[in-house]
Amino acid sequence: MPEPVTLHGRHVVLEPLQVAHAEALWAAADEPDLWRYMLVDVASIEDLRAWIRARLEPVAAGTALAFLQRDARTGAAFGSTSIFDLTPFRTMEVGHTWIGASHRRTAANTEAKLLVLGHCFGALGAIRVQIKCDARNERSRRAIERLGAQFEGILRNQRVLPDGHKRNAAIYSILDSEWPTVKAGLEAKLAH
Repeated sequence: MPEPVTLHGRHVVLEPLQVAHAEALWAAADEPDLWRYMLVDVASIEDLRAWIRARLEPVAAGTALAFLQRDARTGAAFGSTSIFDLTPFRTMEVGHTWIGASHRRTAANTEAKLLVLGHCFGALGAIRVQIKCDARNERSRRAIERLGAQFEGILRNQRVLPDGHKRNAAIYSILDSEWPTVKAGLEAKLAH
């Protein structure tokens, strides 16, 4: 069972997500385009609270960690990410990630990925971390590829979205043997 943890960086702090964070997150989450490819439609603060409660169910079951992403300098909440589907085989997934427009393609976003993946391959002993997104979501796919994750293929008709669309999921992964190179790449991005 993973222990709740706060991960600290120079640009971002990842702290255990709570329903009470909805108010602080709403300014970043109140962007309809942000939720277009997600598994739920978040159109109100009540929807955001429901989304957070859903993220916390696997945390309570001991198969996930869910984080609030907070700017280390300003304290502003700007997104969320999770580590989930932890298995006894030391595989897991990073996802349920969303980032408000103010922090996309920033040092805080890059450092958040470094901290989360570092926790997966370090404290949690991962041998494989999977990342997936809607195959249509080019912005997310490019971001995952910039991490250094390897494209594995498309999982067809993986889910039905709230609008009825049958989602195909683009699947990527990072193996423990690849993590040192991915880590060095993220550190180099942060150094610039």
